[in-house]
Amino acid sequence: MIPIQILMLSAQKNKCYATKDKPDFGDSVIPQKIHDRPRQVRQATWATRTLFAALGVVSAAWGVHIPSVKAHYGLGEAALSLVLVAAASGAVLALFFAGRVIGRLGARNAAALCALVMAFSLGMALHWPSFGLLLLSMVLFGSSLSVYDVAINTEGAALEIAGQRAIMGGLHGMFSVGGMAGAALASGLLRAQVSAAWQLAGVGLCVGLWVLVVSRWMLPTAPPVQASSQQPVHFAWPRGVLLVIGLLIFAGMSAEGAMYDWCVLYLQQELHMPQDQAALGYAAFSGAMAAMRFAADGLRARWPEQLLLRASGATAAIAMALVLLSGSPWGSVAGYALVGAGLAMVVPILYGAASRVPGTTSAAAIAAVSSIGYCGFMVGPPLIGAIAQHLSLTAALGVVVLAAGTLASFAHRVPDKIPQGARRQPLAPA
Repeated sequence: MIPIQILMLSAQKNKCYATKDKPDFGDSVIPQKIHDRPRQVRQATWATRTLFAALGVVSAAWGVHIPSVKAHYGLGEAALSLVLVAAASGAVLALFFAGRVIGRLGARNAAALCALVMAFSLGMALHWPSFGLLLLSMVLFGSSLSVYDVAINTEGAALEIAGQRAIMGGLHGMFSVGGMAGAALASGLLRAQVSAAWQLAGVGLCVGLWVLVVSRWMLPTAPPVQASSQQPVHFAWPRGVLLVIGLLIFAGMSAEGAMYDWCVLYLQQELHMPQDQAALGYAAFSGAMAAMRFAADGLRARWPEQLLLRASGATAAIAMALVLLSGSPWGSVAGYALVGAGLAMVVPILYGAASRVPGTTSAAAIAAVSSIGYCGFMVGPPLIGAIAQHLSLTAALGVVVLAAGTLASFAHRVPDKIPQGARRQPLAPA
């Protein structure tokens, strides 16, 4: 699926600073004066955590039932790739107007509206009378998912300012928790022989209603504040180190997108696992990614990011190679967990590195590398389908090994984070 991670740091890309003291979200939104700030911030934080989890549930429901879509419409790998391209294209194209939509409606209303569209598209995925209508609905699905994701990331950024503490890592971890829970739920429903059509309709209905209710506790938002003409938001064409980081993000997102979209089908089609058991592969991947994301902040504070990126890429590459070579169903599920753990820190590390590249603002740098990285979600899954059509899905998933190996090989080209005070005095022994 478009994990969403397809846009997890989109809100950060939209941030700029009109002055040194006043943060501005560009086309986004800022919180109004909060009269009972601690209570409202706590409520909004918990609400936003569940909104991230809801996105993970939707992503898992779609990812688990890609084989159901393939079977229902009688698609080959190439035709299935068109479905994935339609969803990914809608998600990427929505980036061009997501900020304006959220600026006009506010993050709260935008999230609620997009959740309804997203839920409807998911629920109807197995009910369209033609393949053409399915493709159109997937564009709508991807677009609504994209704007929803930007809205909740914008809310997360506003909460960090209002609460004066970092919470984005935990929010992103909740997405993976939702993915794990959604995949486990789908596995149980398949084992209970609940039809795929009813599953998607039920998940869509429950998620839509949940977001409508929970979004009421998001922070109230005001009309957007225009960025100061003294420091406009620019787009920096990626070159040099910035280009290297962008290409590495492309590799990481390609690998992650391929896993979300093809891991269940691989277990079912190539290793002949029942679909209810194959869904556990998605859960293992998402669960390991969630656990590593919750641990990532502590690891990044203790170890050099170049070392972490190299270890992450190597772990994912070796684990995926073992999955493809072993042909063991349950060994592959365990391998998926290692791949998820290996890919979990890639995007946060690389976005942080981009923000430290000299000669441009953080917002411009993140915009530059994300423009390359998002293409990974568009290119990766369809590329897998095209290779699978001509060779096999096993051979096609070698792209994940290649992409993860690229991350490990070029980790030394990424500027490392220098801890505060590191230049003045050595770190004290533990």
